[in-house]
Amino acid sequence: MTCAACAARIEKKLNRLDGVTATVNYATSKATVHVEGSTAIEPEIQRLVTTVEDLGYGAVPTSTDRGQSTTEIATQAHLDDIRRRLIVAVIGALPVMVISMIESAQFDGWQWVCLGLATPVVTCSAWPFHKAAWRNARHGVTTMDTLVSLGVIASIAWSVWALVWGGAGEIGMRMSMSILPRSTETHAHGSMGGAHHEIYLEVATTLTAFILAGRFFELRSRRRAGDALRALATIGVRHATLWRDGIESEIPIGALGVGETFVVRPGERVAADGVVVDGSSGVDCSMITGESAPIDVQPGDAVTGGTLNTSGRLIVRATRVGRDTVLAQMARLVERAQDGKAPVQRLADRISSVFVPVVMVLAIGTLVGWLIVTGDSERSFQAAVSVLVIACPCALGLATPVALLVGTGRAAREGVIIKGAHVLEATRAIDVMVLDKTGTLTTGVMTLAHVEALGDAVSGEQFAAIAAVEANSEHPIARAIVAGVRRHLENYDIAIDPTAVSNFANEPGVGVSGVVTIDDEVRRVVVRRASSSRSTGTVVDALIDDEAIARFVVRDEPRAEAKATIDALRKLGVKPMIVSGDAEAAVHHVASKVGIDAADTMAGVLPADKLAVVEQLESQGHSVAMVGDGVNDAAALVAADLGIAMGTGTDAAMEAGDLTIVSGHLSAVPSALRLSRRTLRTIRGNLFWAFAYNVAALPLAVAGLMNPVLAGLAMALSSVFVVSNSLRLRR
Repeated sequence: MTCAACAARIEKKLNRLDGVTATVNYATSKATVHVEGSTAIEPEIQRLVTTVEDLGYGAVPTSTDRGQSTTEIATQAHLDDIRRRLIVAVIGALPVMVISMIESAQFDGWQWVCLGLATPVVTCSAWPFHKAAWRNARHGVTTMDTLVSLGVIASIAWSVWALVWGGAGEIGMRMSMSILPRSTETHAHGSMGGAHHEIYLEVATTLTAFILAGRFFELRSRRRAGDALRALATIGVRHATLWRDGIESEIPIGALGVGETFVVRPGERVAADGVVVDGSSGVDCSMITGESAPIDVQPGDAVTGGTLNTSGRLIVRATRVGRDTVLAQMARLVERAQDGKAPVQRLADRISSVFVPVVMVLAIGTLVGWLIVTGDSERSFQAAVSVLVIACPCALGLATPVALLVGTGRAAREGVIIKGAHVLEATRAIDVMVLDKTGTLTTGVMTLAHVEALGDAVSGEQFAAIAAVEANSEHPIARAIVAGVRRHLENYDIAIDPTAVSNFANEPGVGVSGVVTIDDEVRRVVVRRASSSRSTGTVVDALIDDEAIARFVVRDEPRAEAKATIDALRKLGVKPMIVSGDAEAAVHHVASKVGIDAADTMAGVLPADKLAVVEQLESQGHSVAMVGDGVNDAAALVAADLGIAMGTGTDAAMEAGDLTIVSGHLSAVPSALRLSRRTLRTIRGNLFWAFAYNVAALPLAVAGLMNPVLAGLAMALSSVFVVSNSLRLRR
């Protein structure tokens, strides 16, 4: 693809296929395609590739070859091809421009030397434009390449005609420089004169060189913009050291299975997501979470594939491998976001699709109008060529995708995953943020503060049964109870066995239940939130066969960064609220510590009620963001205008969120909002300048006030400006 119009054309054609929904991204040179109702993958891929090839473009399924994706290989090949053509164009265009525009540099027969220098430029260097224009013409469509090709062909054709039949080929002819378009009053002069001595070899060559230079730097900048995604893809390891029966053996990473153990030596990257079973070390998670300080891990701690082991030797049991690892999911989410389109870009796409035909009509009208008004064919020709050249909508097509590419890549480096272009639009209007308490505003590392028997003394077997049921839950409260009970049972030779629980059920926001054998009797254990409590902690009751036997009080403290985060949100114009399933006293306690008014809190809220709260705020005209980390937050995350999932939470929450804070640090929430809003401002700024450039330059070209050489330079610089402006997001 050579411009945004190409991408729009391919996308339109693919979407006409039955059951196909496609998005084609010019910046990444990729098509994201969803096919419904088909299980035959290979035939569908071939159908898609054939459709694209029928349009005259090339397409290959995404895959990897020696660590490089097919997209990277194709992009590099394209970059190398443009570089070679650009070198030829510069070698030919520079002397042609100097000789043509500086009269003192002209010598007898200079025009024929310039024709010889220009020929490889307008044929070899400009060949991609001519090829694309012809391909598009066969299908009855026009693109940016049509405008460039017509401009180059018109310039060289006029020059050849003037040299052979118009008198410009006479030995001794001289041509003076003009910044503005030249007219017959300022035409070339020579020994014999003539009606058409003006030649435009410098226009044909410099136009080709400028456009190729702009495209080369644009493509190179787009590769730089995608560095973050490539970094994610390359930090994964290709081999793992398997640990089996005390023997180490190196295997390809694809052969590592879930449940197998592997060794990670100091300086090596962790091969897959897993749990440390032996050893302790510091693990550098900076590429995943954005945190620079290594995290200390020991047996029982989870580690993420792709992170760097800095000191000790670790033995890890794999829990996720291949495409299921956090690293692979991050890469897919970032890629999905970069392949998407913001609503504002869809408007730009629609404008680009009709812009080229309108410009061609305008160029013809300019030519005819100038001929009628002035009768000056040279001036008329220059004005028409200037219109063709300056109106190329390259910058318009690059305005959104390059900024989105850089913005999402920058966010990924900082441990924030933006799931789609629509997210940027959502962040602009957010004025209320609903925050869950447990695990979001608080550390989520809850501890068992108090245990109370509600009847007779609780036996060790009963405690073990309660903990076994809770061990099947991923909620922080459940983990705190399990850890507290385990410490209590250390002196009693009683094990906690989560696998002994049958019929386990998790009711989000309420509690868990399961069937366990206690003293050779099958009993039903229920652990649920207490209906009411004045405690500043969270109160949980345990029931065995519907009889309440124990009450647990667990408590966690606000995160160290919580208060600063709340202050930062207010500075962004966002009102923070706490909506939690915990007791009112516990919620108010946390709210007072982080600086949120009690009036802006809601306690004892079930998951369905969280959803209702979000919907109620939206019905009042607010644009609502929801921050959560648990299964009980998933529905509200989906319903909110902007769902922000904490990466330390559950998979359900991370899948439901529009933004995922991989590090789990609350301070990243306002940072993510700022970066998203900044990316959106950059997109809008790019679109403004792209539109402003065409709006301002086209009238100048129509009025005959724009030299075709300057028009080509301005068009190329507009694309470079848009890309360079987007790259500022990297800082």
